[in-house]
Amino acid sequence: MKLLIKGGRVIDPENRMDEVLDLLVEGDKISKAEKNIKCPADKIIDAADKIVIPGLVDLHAHLREPGREDKETVLSATRAALKGGVTTILAMPNTSPAMDSPENVALLQEIIRRDAQTNVLICGAITMARQGRELTDIAGLKKAGVRAVSDDGSAVDNEQLFFEALKKAKEEKVLVTCHCEDRLLSNKGVVNLGFTSTRLGLRGISRESEYKRIERDICLAEKAKASIHIAHVSCKESVEIIAIAKKRGVHLTCEACPHHFSLSEEDVLDYDANKKMNPPLRGKEDVEAIRQGLKDGIIDAIASDHAPHTENEKDIEFERAEFGVIGLETMLAVSITELVSGGILNWPNLVRRMSLGPAKILGLDKGTLGAGCVADIAVVDPEKEWTVEKGGFVSKSRNSAFLGRKLKGVVEYTIHNGIIAYPFDNGICR
Repeated sequence: MKLLIKGGRVIDPENRMDEVLDLLVEGDKISKAEKNIKCPADKIIDAADKIVIPGLVDLHAHLREPGREDKETVLSATRAALKGGVTTILAMPNTSPAMDSPENVALLQEIIRRDAQTNVLICGAITMARQGRELTDIAGLKKAGVRAVSDDGSAVDNEQLFFEALKKAKEEKVLVTCHCEDRLLSNKGVVNLGFTSTRLGLRGISRESEYKRIERDICLAEKAKASIHIAHVSCKESVEIIAIAKKRGVHLTCEACPHHFSLSEEDVLDYDANKKMNPPLRGKEDVEAIRQGLKDGIIDAIASDHAPHTENEKDIEFERAEFGVIGLETMLAVSITELVSGGILNWPNLVRRMSLGPAKILGLDKGTLGAGCVADIAVVDPEKEWTVEKGGFVSKSRNSAFLGRKLKGVVEYTIHNGIIAYPFDNGICR
């Protein structure tokens, strides 16, 4: 099949493209990126006044399957991803069973082959059952097909165990993603420690619980001469520590989530559990530090940390509610609204943080629109506004931190492997 995307502003930092061009897709590959392509096609997309970018690569999403299909499934999550312009997802290992063995990985791979509408890569666990006591067989997980390892949702508290994991991951060339939380310091808190926790009378989570663990993990990575990736950076000190480590040559990348650069602890004052996440929403100076870190390139990627929960897990007392918010369908629009329209990032740098950068972190040949590349593409109306509403989600869960918020930027088409995969009713989707 031939697909022609005409007259859009094509943005591809890898190939230094930022101009009005046509894209010709033949089969599952981009065959041309030129002006005024004249070629018969099975489908023509008029992209005038639209932005054409590589499909987003999300480094951090919880798909819940197997084990909690009431919250999300591979099918529903990947359809939600398509609506948000995401064509590649790294699925976190905190499923039931956890992704701690080749057998469990094979179980999820079978579900992915059957149901996935986007690329889904598997992140294996660092320790058995993510309990922090016994290392998984990282070599076996790599052979089974995992791209990364993490105990996300839990940190590996045992320093020697984590050091051994770093050494083994380096041998196997597997990415280590760190959930940086010292649970002794976070002390079973539920909101940021400070003004908000005091005013609401809730137990607080200190910034130290994050940045002290980042310091430790960076130190161990240096000792092991290994690479690490820091998940969901949320506070000013973390950005500062990461910047210093990068300057001295540590092999280190990191990500930030849209809720951490667009919302602050003051947004929790109404006890809305849809704004309860870990790490929590921080102070306004932390929000500004995350924005500046993205602008300066200290923060390499934007990830959703998509964490679906049922209503009865969220619509309860704040202290008892689950941590986490959904984000696959909103992360691009929040980033456009807060970062591009807010003058923090230009479009090429947004694409670096959401497509090219994450692809490079995972070692993928994605995030570009050059001739010969796999045709994973999003066509975006950058000015169209919409309001986030519960009824509008494709995800099985509705626990968004942005309900009622007006955002700018709508994905009109998502092309995956050369096929129009979104909108779902286009007549030629998969």
